Amino acid sequence: MAQKVNIVLVDDLDGSEATETVSFALDGTAYEIDLNDQNAAALREALAGFVGHARKVTGGRRGATRRTSTGSGGSGSGGPSAADIRAWAKENGYDLSERGRVPAEVRQAYDAAH
Repeated sequence: MAQKVNIVLVDDLDGSEATETVSFALDGTAYEIDLNDQNAAALREALAGFVGHARKVTGGRRGATRRTSTGSGGSGSGGPSAADIRAWAKENGYDLSERGRVPAEVRQAYDAAH
């Protein structure tokens, strides 16, 4: 017995028949939404002003980078750089590699000393 399967996209906003799946990312999370032509155009229009001023991210980690003004003291948050912490750690008897993540206990010791 032969079967025929029809996949019908339904607009996630208004329940009408969708014509496309639109992909976008925000705050490091990727989203997909099924929309009809009118709703897809409205989404693109709403984002156009932001997209016009944004930087395009290329590479394998789409949307994975998130910059914030708070954090655990990394250079992105205005805190000390890993190089500064490594230099302090070596002067104070810590044995660290030249590369890789600075251990949390070393960062905490650095913060406590400063």
